[in-house]
Amino acid sequence: MRRMLEAQPRPAVHWDLADRAADRGQRALRRRRAAHLATWVVLLAALFALTVWAVLTEPWSPPPRSTTPPLGGW
Repeated sequence: MRRMLEAQPRPAVHWDLADRAADRGQRALRRRRAAHLATWVVLLAALFALTVWAVLTEPWSPPPRSTTPPLGGW
């Protein structure tokens, strides 16, 4: 490693390498934030849909009886 670092003809580095790396990092960060935001939006939409469905259908109430009890003594 030391020989490579001390070699005289050092490889040329583009003058805009740092700018390109920073731009790429910013793009990756924006993509990551957008993905997190989209995940939260989908999660909250699913939670809202589940809440609306539960309020409308009331799955906790017992199902209605299929037959009525016999009426007697008339």
